[in-house]
Amino acid sequence: MANDLKAGFTGRPTEPPSGARKVAKAAAGAVSREANEVVAGAADHPYTATGLTLAVGCFAFAIGYVMGRSSVDGRQSHW
Repeated sequence: MANDLKAGFTGRPTEPPSGARKVAKAAAGAVSREANEVVAGAADHPYTATGLTLAVGCFAFAIGYVMGRSSVDGRQSHW
């Protein structure tokens, strides 16, 4: 029935993507391939992936803590 429908967009464009669409499609494919490789690497080496995840998390927490502490006014009185 969908093949009989003549009004509106019902499928893929007849011309291949060009310009920004072509670049975006290539970039999405590259990101997808890299994500699959990361997942496969994490599955092969679970302890390394866990260690890296914890290290990055601790590093990000430390940066956030230092930035938060540096934004506090030092002239406040503490009680």
